[in-house]
Amino acid sequence: MEKKIITISREFGSGGRTIGRMVAEQLGIPFYDKELVEQVALESGFAPKFVEEHGEHSPGRSILSYAFAPQGVPGVMNGLSTADFLWNIQCSVILQLAEKGPCVIVGRNADYILKDRPDVLHAYIHADMDYRADRIVRLYGESEKSPEARLQEKDKRRRVNYQHYTGRSWGQAQNYDICLNTGTLGIEQCVQILVNMAK
Repeated sequence: MEKKIITISREFGSGGRTIGRMVAEQLGIPFYDKELVEQVALESGFAPKFVEEHGEHSPGRSILSYAFAPQGVPGVMNGLSTADFLWNIQCSVILQLAEKGPCVIVGRNADYILKDRPDVLHAYIHADMDYRADRIVRLYGESEKSPEARLQEKDKRRRVNYQHYTGRSWGQAQNYDICLNTGTLGIEQCVQILVNMAK
């Protein structure tokens, strides 16, 4: 079956967002990343910056961070915690976007949310620490934290969020149709592989 929708899960700094945008351009289909954040912000009432930071990151670096996150007030956000309220809206928006037609969706646990659709290609983009550290310094500049510490923190919070909401291990090959190493293959080659698979 032709794959109409592509989800891109990615380690921070691996180039997943860039690959997703380039695949969407080559296939002539919508690309959802910032646009998805804006839609979730619109439906939730939260600021886009808040949605971007909390939509795929855990409150802390441990699964226990969810247990200690502030819980909702009855009658407000259906009594859900902020994280759960955001998760429900994110799921709804991703399901709506998939119904609209072919597209590329980056992050936000879309691989899990759309796991039951047979027309979706799920890709996981990763690379070794040196490649990603070099790339984030080139793209985002230096910060007070080392590039390696930034990578580890961001990936850990994504991993915890994914495990909490999906019950699966983030980055585990069984969860995806294909895993691509940008450090070995390069961005362009990864784009070409996904474009060919989608066709």
